[in-house]
Amino acid sequence: MKNDLKPMWNNILASIETEISKGSFLALFKSTSLLSLEKDSSRNRLVANISVPSTIIIDMIKKKHLMLLKAAIKKQAKEDADVVFVPKSLPIDTQEIKNAPLFVHTMNQLEEAARPQPIKTSDFLPRFRSDYTFQTLAVSDSNQLAFVAASTVTKNPGTSYNPLFLYGPSGVGKTHLMHAIANEINKKQPGIKIMYKTSEDFTNEVVEAIRSNQTHGMKKKFRSTDVFIVDDVQFIAGKDKVQEELFHTFNILIDKGAQIVLSSDRPPQEIKKLEKRLSSRFSGGLTVDIEPPDFELRCAILLIKAKKYGYDLPIDVAKVIAQDIEDTRFLEGTLLRLITEATTKGQALTDSLAQNSLKNKTGEQKHFIRPDELIKSVCSFYNVKPTQLKGIKRDAFLVKARQICMYLLKKELHLPLVEIGNLLGGRDHTTVMHGCGKIERLLMEKEKSALFDEVRGITKTLIG
Repeated sequence: MKNDLKPMWNNILASIETEISKGSFLALFKSTSLLSLEKDSSRNRLVANISVPSTIIIDMIKKKHLMLLKAAIKKQAKEDADVVFVPKSLPIDTQEIKNAPLFVHTMNQLEEAARPQPIKTSDFLPRFRSDYTFQTLAVSDSNQLAFVAASTVTKNPGTSYNPLFLYGPSGVGKTHLMHAIANEINKKQPGIKIMYKTSEDFTNEVVEAIRSNQTHGMKKKFRSTDVFIVDDVQFIAGKDKVQEELFHTFNILIDKGAQIVLSSDRPPQEIKKLEKRLSSRFSGGLTVDIEPPDFELRCAILLIKAKKYGYDLPIDVAKVIAQDIEDTRFLEGTLLRLITEATTKGQALTDSLAQNSLKNKTGEQKHFIRPDELIKSVCSFYNVKPTQLKGIKRDAFLVKARQICMYLLKKELHLPLVEIGNLLGGRDHTTVMHGCGKIERLLMEKEKSALFDEVRGITKTLIG
């Protein structure tokens, strides 16, 4: 049986990979393995013992993908199995994950988060943005794993998640997290040597050292640091001398127990023209995908930014902006424009003013849809009653309408999974996640299908 475990686990992973995003798969399942799959005679129950890199990863799998994992195991083993996770690393306080804020709830919290904290800098530390701290970072499901991993690194640099590789598109908070790591470590250990470089900085210093025949001094500086942080590392790809220097610096720092933190817009193995030996080193610790911020997180970001400017932003206004603007790089600019407009007109910044202003800016009215409106539209389209949609019956036509409703509540209204479950009869968030995922996959596979037309038809009735 033991010889069959590896191919069986590969099949299980292949099944999971088709169901979740590539980033989530790489971050959560890439370094896992099946230790055993045996019958527990005392319970007459199959038990799968799975090796996982850390307790953080275990918690995230349990929270987001446990049902999917069990289904994949059942598909291979032909029967249900209990799952036991075995962490490779020493246990880390998983309570921190539970305590990681999913939203900034109170004005006191917002005021504290918006207030720049005085940070004492060491001689080795460049000028960091003092407002880029863990306290000023809004956290939601899209960046929770990255937040916890980054804060864990600061507790004992060089021992957990080394290197820590953060990746995601522009505007998801990678640079904020890297500054927060440096600021937090410097606050806890003021004498520690921390070096932060963009890939452009690193490249320029290597090129200048070679040009001026000062490579010895350059190597000594890079390799004497205790915490080495490189932002946007994808830009060193294709630069042979720069990659060679980073490779040797990386090895020396890891050997001496220094902490390395890297960021990129894509995972290591997808960086074109990056040497395989570097890609392998970059993937040797914890690789974390930071997804674009969800609706809840965009609201939190707006509230924090408003407080920074001394403005009490009504939550209804934050919701209007967050629903209209998905790119975080434009959130702050939009907020400032609306505050300026309201101040100039001598009016309060209300959700109506925000809607009208955004309508004039984009040239179209974006109707603010309420959850009950969406549910009624779905029910009307499929000729079912809201009580049926929220009920327990699983007739095929009801399941379809229910899952489409879940999908639209998530896609159009950006509601959290838990809230969607509550709206639809108190269903578990994993049930909602499965329903949304199924509709997304069907739409991607059959874009011109009847289902595509149905979803488009419901959406049109909502936006007019």
